[in-house]
Amino acid sequence: MSTRQAVVLLSGGLDSMVCAALAREEGFSVLALTIDYNQRHRVELEAAKRIATDLADRHIILPLDLTAFGGSALTSDIDVPKDGVGADGDGGIPVTYVPARNTVFLSLALAWAEAAGAHDLFVGVNALDYSGYPDCRPAFIEAFEELANKATRDGVEGRGFTVHAPLQNMTKADIAREAARLGLDAGISHSCYDPAPDGAACGYCDACRLRAKGFEEAGLVDPTRYVAR
Repeated sequence: MSTRQAVVLLSGGLDSMVCAALAREEGFSVLALTIDYNQRHRVELEAAKRIATDLADRHIILPLDLTAFGGSALTSDIDVPKDGVGADGDGGIPVTYVPARNTVFLSLALAWAEAAGAHDLFVGVNALDYSGYPDCRPAFIEAFEELANKATRDGVEGRGFTVHAPLQNMTKADIAREAARLGLDAGISHSCYDPAPDGAACGYCDACRLRAKGFEEAGLVDPTRYVAR
């Protein structure tokens, strides 16, 4: 195990899988953090376990029931849009946006990092081919890193934190190619927001459309098991 540790937010999706693999490639020992927020697509938790078995030195699945707040199609009884990327949202932000999710998740990752003596956080956000979530933008990542270094003991004592977003400026095709380059089995990851009871991806939600588009544009076989495409 490397002495350089990084906390990686691992949802179980393709982006977080590639992010974890890139952290390992940089020489970090991966502390994978998965948040069980009682999300609609709970099958991604099983995907996170599979990915962590291959890529993580330690894996924590932390329960945090965000259905108590609601406000999203992923945490409330709201239909997941199936009619195109970015559909049905106010100001272009879709109803699959979970209020402040990345802020909450990165805060938990920061807490584990400080407790573990790690000073690097990795998150697989993307600002090119994505659904328009405000907490995926470069400005957010920069602001959170500044916050981390002002809100922690290690930060004020000069042992600062770095928030890595290595997929920030990649297209989904770029991410699919990175998965192939890294030798990852993309088929064990899960991206769908509204999977069938047997875990098959719906094929029509934002996440499915973006994932399929990425593999197609990369010229790679999409290993995803879809209900309908």
